[in-house]
Amino acid sequence: MNILLLGSGGREHALSWKLAQSRLVADGAGTLFAAPGNPGIAEHAESVKLDVTDHAQVAAFCADKGIGLVVVGPEAPLVDGLADSLRAEGVAVFGPSRAAAQLEGSKGFTKDLCERAGIPTAGYVRTTSLEQALSALDRFAAPYVLKADGLAAGKGVVIAENRADAEAALADMFDGRFGEAGAEVVIEEFMEGEEVSFFAITDGATILAFGSAQDHKRVGEGDTGPNTGGMGAYSPAPVLTPELRAQAMQRIIAPTVHTLAEDGTPYSGVLYAGLMLTEDGPKLVEYNCRFGDPECQVLMMRLQADLGDYMLACAESSLAQMERPRFAKKTALTVVMAANGYPDTPEKGGQIGQLAEAEAHGAKIFHAGTKAADGGVLMANGGRVLTVTALGETVQEAQQEAYRAVDLIDFPSGFCRRDIGWREVEREQG
Repeated sequence: MNILLLGSGGREHALSWKLAQSRLVADGAGTLFAAPGNPGIAEHAESVKLDVTDHAQVAAFCADKGIGLVVVGPEAPLVDGLADSLRAEGVAVFGPSRAAAQLEGSKGFTKDLCERAGIPTAGYVRTTSLEQALSALDRFAAPYVLKADGLAAGKGVVIAENRADAEAALADMFDGRFGEAGAEVVIEEFMEGEEVSFFAITDGATILAFGSAQDHKRVGEGDTGPNTGGMGAYSPAPVLTPELRAQAMQRIIAPTVHTLAEDGTPYSGVLYAGLMLTEDGPKLVEYNCRFGDPECQVLMMRLQADLGDYMLACAESSLAQMERPRFAKKTALTVVMAANGYPDTPEKGGQIGQLAEAEAHGAKIFHAGTKAADGGVLMANGGRVLTVTALGETVQEAQQEAYRAVDLIDFPSGFCRRDIGWREVEREQG
């Protein structure tokens, strides 16, 4: 089967690496295409140039190449309705429709759905003007959680420690800090607890758990500084115990899938739930309609099943025929190497070397923001540049292996956090 993967980041490199091992394309069974891809993805897939905002162009490519499955990596094409356009042309797609992708495309949509379905989440108010938002602050106590309603590349959340900071942040948001994403702002109750990521795949009826992870969003060590797209992650997250995982599936994931189906907008693809583990049990922080980045990298390192089979089963509404996916018991941990200046103004063009040496001991390096220059020189071409991923029997061992690889990479214009996995390492050490 020929498969088309859309995207160019570390998530898509991890997906291409795993899809290339699928029986659907391995050993000449089919061709894996990637648009636009990156130098790392090019090791596993044939790179093609497609404008994903031009749905007709993508559909024409699928027809020309006999594409049997399209895997949409990032969220923007899903929120834009690309899956709908391709399905209308008879192409199987792993990823939700435009209507269902509102779970990520609109924070307010998701909060309203939670309220209707009785899904535990933080109290909230939707606001569409600065005046309305300032008035709504009276309903909450500090710290204040402020979220741009639309897509903001994982950076549209501000946690303000006091009223003055909240008012300044709201003024900034409504003044265009997050572009159209901030035309509406959701103000939420601050939830106490530890945050964890939980993944499930679904065809709109059957739901299968697909692993857990813990991300590190803030740029600085000790979880300080501004939010980023993610500076590292590890999987599984032991803090999400089997009991808590069952609660999350029963009280959060299943009601979401069932409510969307009842609304006539069934959800198909991966459902990524950010959960807060509170004294009252798991509560939903927010949903994403695609695999996380860098959570995808650690999930793919542990996955011992055929990714292509599961994605195709979701696309063809046959997930009920599949067994629960198998994951290695080992821990996978990934460290993001970012360009200096990230997340504000990352420095592009820095040279990168010694990746082969870093991978020689078993680590896997996924390209996130790289480009190949003349002479085969690899250069930084984004904020998050590499995700260095390793396995270990414990979080501490996986952490040590990942940083061993990090220290072998020659990337003088880059940086990373040195404490990825710190919470679980502390728990392991007692």
